[in-house]
Amino acid sequence: MNTQFRKTLPNTNLDFFDTREAVEAIKPSSYDTLPYTSRVLAENLVRRCTPETLTDSLTQIIERRRDLDFPWFPARVVCHDILGQTALVDLAGLRDAIAEKGGDPSKVNPVVPTQLIVDHSLAVEYGGFDKDAFEKNRAVEDRRNEDRFHFINWTKTAFKNVDVIPPGNGILHQINLEKMSPVVQVRDGVAFPDTLVGTDSHTPHVDALGVIAIGVGGLEAESVMLGRASYMRLPDIVGVELVGQRKPGITATDIVLAITEFLRKERVVSAYLEFFGEGTKSLSLGDRATISNMTPEYGATAAMFYIDEKTIDYLRITGRDEEQVKLVEHYAKHTGLWADSLVNAQYERVLKFDLSTVTRNLAGPSNPHRRVATSELAAQGIVKDYVEEDGKMPDGAVIIAAITSCTNTSNPRNVVAAGLLARNANAKGLTRKPWVKTSFAPGSKVVKSYMEDANLLPELEQLGFGVVAFACTTCNGMSGALDPVIQQEVIDRDLYATAVLSGNRNFDGRIHPYAKQAFLASPPLVVAYAIAGSVRFDIETGVLGYDQAGQAVTLKDIWPSDEEIDAVIAKSVKPEQFRAIYDPMFDLSVDYGDHINPLYDWRPMSTYIRRPPYWEGALAAPRTLTGMRPLAVLGDNITTDHLSPSNAIMMDSAAGEYLHKMGLPEDDFNSYATHRGDHLTARRATFANPKLFNEMVRDEAGNVKQGSLARIEPEGQVTRMWEAIETYMERKQPLIIVAGADYGQGSSRDWAAKGVRLAGVEAIVAEGFERIHRTNLIGMGVLPLEFKPGTNRLTLELDGTETYDVKGERLPGTTLTLIVNRRNGERIEVPVTCRLDTAEEVSIYEAGGVLQRFAQDFLEGNV
Repeated sequence: MNTQFRKTLPNTNLDFFDTREAVEAIKPSSYDTLPYTSRVLAENLVRRCTPETLTDSLTQIIERRRDLDFPWFPARVVCHDILGQTALVDLAGLRDAIAEKGGDPSKVNPVVPTQLIVDHSLAVEYGGFDKDAFEKNRAVEDRRNEDRFHFINWTKTAFKNVDVIPPGNGILHQINLEKMSPVVQVRDGVAFPDTLVGTDSHTPHVDALGVIAIGVGGLEAESVMLGRASYMRLPDIVGVELVGQRKPGITATDIVLAITEFLRKERVVSAYLEFFGEGTKSLSLGDRATISNMTPEYGATAAMFYIDEKTIDYLRITGRDEEQVKLVEHYAKHTGLWADSLVNAQYERVLKFDLSTVTRNLAGPSNPHRRVATSELAAQGIVKDYVEEDGKMPDGAVIIAAITSCTNTSNPRNVVAAGLLARNANAKGLTRKPWVKTSFAPGSKVVKSYMEDANLLPELEQLGFGVVAFACTTCNGMSGALDPVIQQEVIDRDLYATAVLSGNRNFDGRIHPYAKQAFLASPPLVVAYAIAGSVRFDIETGVLGYDQAGQAVTLKDIWPSDEEIDAVIAKSVKPEQFRAIYDPMFDLSVDYGDHINPLYDWRPMSTYIRRPPYWEGALAAPRTLTGMRPLAVLGDNITTDHLSPSNAIMMDSAAGEYLHKMGLPEDDFNSYATHRGDHLTARRATFANPKLFNEMVRDEAGNVKQGSLARIEPEGQVTRMWEAIETYMERKQPLIIVAGADYGQGSSRDWAAKGVRLAGVEAIVAEGFERIHRTNLIGMGVLPLEFKPGTNRLTLELDGTETYDVKGERLPGTTLTLIVNRRNGERIEVPVTCRLDTAEEVSIYEAGGVLQRFAQDFLEGNV
């Protein structure tokens, strides 16, 4: 701790660390030019960095240099139950390993405060047209997840520094925004900026409050939990100037879909973005949060907004303590984190986005950054002749319409707009089409409170959008079963069936197995598509139905005005609603008594929770990086959904066959996501996505076949992916994966790395990696290698018959040699970049992974 910079915060009894003084002691007058992100990172260094390394670390930030690693110590860790549970399963397994080596397992605890919200376990088995849907869905959730919830309840008392919010209370990111983040922390008499990492790629949702919050994989979160610094180099900090004013009737969803398309084209991958300019002043905090939430969809790491009056207003309307609200404003103004203090901030790159250019938008099919204006649907080929035969579903039938996800339900303007549109549609006599499974799953119970206060919830319920859950549902692939009659018609007629949802993800195969594609839309558009019944319908000009006088009704006839929306919010969204929900929810008291066994009593027949195998079998053997055979040769844009899907488990899948053998009824197979605490189930999800294209598997015409398929070499035998993995595991054959650009984009899914490592994959060579997935690979001891520009699997004519070796000393960012041994005896040497980017990552990789690194340090007395 650098005590010379510890000062008293004026007009308080708190201290703070004077970052301006520390920075300007190195370079006078430099603080005012620093971006917001740099100021927060610098404060963290001044408060936490060792004195002997402080100057060098701060110099990196001041001079915008990136040649040295510096430590970052996030103030807290947040987890949803899928990755949070698997992280805690790993720590429980680590306790076992420590105990077997003679160490004290009770001393293995998160050092950093860890908050776990159980929000990813509920499937919408009962739609919003069932008045008891919430209670019925919760009952199914509890029945299916008894093993998981038993373990999670044990962690509450077995591990110190872990708070757990039980199921049925909301989505992690929305609760974080509305309650958990204080914006300014106070510990041991010191005030400092709130910072965090979260085990979900949408953790930047709370960046809208000016809080640096980034998504990490479960493995990196485990490292932070255990007190290790998250080492980084100065990120690429990009300014995004928002200009202009949005047009009437344009929602925050329309804005974020346009921004996502824009930023993807501007290549902001891994950057920290800072939104500023006149345009930001017209955005509510909810609007800003919608933009920050979709950070991973445009490829960035963070999406910051400055602290200003809108931040303070939001803290008050969400019921934060008044003294805390005053502290946030005072601290931000005194330390240069207030918007007015950043007018001289300098960015190495500034992008400009005009809000006035945004039209009503959808995104899809398949990718969140594939925007299409609703007025251009016909030109895009999405709208075709809309034919509704007697009682039959039309082409493009919307089988799922879901108001879901923290992206939009944390924004009152979006939800109220949906309610008002529903009110107007009901008044005109419009109804949803009978084949549409509708649902409303807010990320917070407060949403229900203000929608009831505004008398809009009954309007949504009349159209089938009753509350089915307070959880992450359809957006996470937990859309539940279809009506069997509807499902059979989709199958029999091979219909192009779709989903429309107010979420942030629409990758192929994610939302539902029978929804061939999915479109992202604002909540009011979701309601409109439930009435239309097909994405082939021209939503802007098409006739949605006829009113009682026989007059045609189109979208403009039921779309609410901005003034109506704002009036409802001003009247119906109140601080006391937030306090009534959150005060009892966070009244947490835990008994850490001596009677608690520090070791978990693993259930041998569980298919949800099983002792992890990271200190045994193949993972205990040395990685040779020689003689590797490719498990798959893949193209661009491979997502973590391809690597380890999260949706429902089907009977004909490898995981389904295993669960059937274990005695589970098919109705309770649940999702891949919920089984990630059991490696025997989870490893069978590896590359189990039916939308996978493995270029090693082709038809007679030479076209790549779609499916969870592999080719076993040297025999050339084509099999299902799991059978290939089993075969290679029996042979103890080291494996490699060859891929194109943007490998591992999507959710921060640690099993996308765990699954391939357990299969025997030692290295992955790709044209580029998504940041979170790359760190997860390292956390599992898998070596990420990057082709040099101009070289890829196509230029090298790789077909999967080769074997591969990697040679060279593994140092941060160094060039290694990938040796390709062709079947004809030819041997070529390909220079590749070692994507171990920091010395800390090298240390973790060489130990075999995050847990192995900690175990070694713990037993040697270094932690």
